[in-house]
Amino acid sequence: MRERVPFPPALLATLGLLMAGSLLLRMSGLESGYWIDEGIAVGIASHDLTDIPATLSLDGSPPLYYLLLHAWMGIAGESEAATRSLSLLFALLAIPVAYWAGNAIFDRRTGVLAAIGVAGCPFLTYYAQETRMYSLVVALSLLASASFALAFLRGRRGHLIGLGVWMTLLLYTHAWGLYLAAGMVVAWLVLWRRGQVPGRDGVIVGGVVLLLYAPWLPTLIEQARSTAAPWSERPSPLTLLVIPAELFGTFAVPLLLIAVVAAVLKARDIRDPGVRLLAGVAVAATIAAWIGSQIQPAWATRYLAVLLGPLMLALAATLSRGARASALALAGVLAVWVATFPISERSNVRAVAAEVTPVIRPGDVVASTQPEQVPVLSRYLPSGVLYVTPLGMVFDERVTDWRDGLDRMRAGKPGRELLPLVGRLGAGRRILLVTPIPNRPLSNAPWKRATRARTREWRAALRHDPRVREIEAPRSGPLEHLRSTVRAEVFKVR
Repeated sequence: MRERVPFPPALLATLGLLMAGSLLLRMSGLESGYWIDEGIAVGIASHDLTDIPATLSLDGSPPLYYLLLHAWMGIAGESEAATRSLSLLFALLAIPVAYWAGNAIFDRRTGVLAAIGVAGCPFLTYYAQETRMYSLVVALSLLASASFALAFLRGRRGHLIGLGVWMTLLLYTHAWGLYLAAGMVVAWLVLWRRGQVPGRDGVIVGGVVLLLYAPWLPTLIEQARSTAAPWSERPSPLTLLVIPAELFGTFAVPLLLIAVVAAVLKARDIRDPGVRLLAGVAVAATIAAWIGSQIQPAWATRYLAVLLGPLMLALAATLSRGARASALALAGVLAVWVATFPISERSNVRAVAAEVTPVIRPGDVVASTQPEQVPVLSRYLPSGVLYVTPLGMVFDERVTDWRDGLDRMRAGKPGRELLPLVGRLGAGRRILLVTPIPNRPLSNAPWKRATRARTREWRAALRHDPRVREIEAPRSGPLEHLRSTVRAEVFKVR
């Protein structure tokens, strides 16, 4: 009998073409200016390697991605394109990972469809071009989901080790890995109650992961207590309905739904337990995340990266049973994905900084009413300037100190943080006031409301202070299709 070749040349060529096409699709925004989260990520990663875990106690993330980014910046450099290329690399590696996962759990056709989905998915296209951890989260979600299904459904106990490794790495990459773990626990309990899996394996894997994650638990608890996510709102039940659009694109979802319905009708009765298991993991993880965000708001579209692994594999397995109607609908989905408007700029900070830099000198003050903008501002403004926010003077502009941030933000009146500083500045010194331009509709998150209040107060305080006069009208740079926008005003001490 002829031995089966797991990766025949035609398949390798197909995966290579998918990776090449994905690379071309995902390069439009590599050189655009950083936005808030990217500035924070690069700032944290620029600390000494051994200082990064402690620095993250001021933030709200686990350390793995920042350690990798630190090493990557030492090799590739610190430009926008250089730091984003790490995310692009993880997104490209996710393509063969998706093929392996789909093929190992189901069949080769599922693997190819999963690889195509990862190669073109607009969610991953966006985050492949952002200096954040989300493309790594997707790759680890795929690996962990596959190992879970292979170990507990297909009976391949060797993948218990892989499951432990991937889940540990995921938990050290993003805290929402806990919700994927919760989804897996629910799915495992169902299998165990049905007598389909022994209890020992699940308990051992869970215990090992918990043991490996234990060193970070004190920091995680402290982050949840003192930093949390005051910029987030509690998600409504309607938020759950838009998850497919967030992951696969608004215009692609109807076509994707047609493809799924056609596949189900052709197969008549899809009973593959792998599809149900992975879909169940995704649903349970989503519900856990939604409930968790009701208790303590921490919901963001980008965090949905943890769900993409089980969802993509379950979807690919379903679509692999489709016929011509499914194929036509999928062709439409791919066309929509390819035609998705490319990324240009995420923030106008770089453009605004370039405009005001000629009038800003070392020793001048940059007053930002949005504290989390400081790491981005410090990248594009001249060195040697001083930064102040409603949280107080900034002593390390590379990181935002979120500890008890909301209480400090509410207390950050101009008479407490800004005006005393103005009194200590010599004549001729400049004050650059940087304020956010809120996106519409206005967010009701506590942090956003406090930021708007401080912005009004700080601007009014400077405009009515007889010790300073405004010498530069507000500058805002480009505003369209941006995640984060600011305006800048320059005042001069008399």
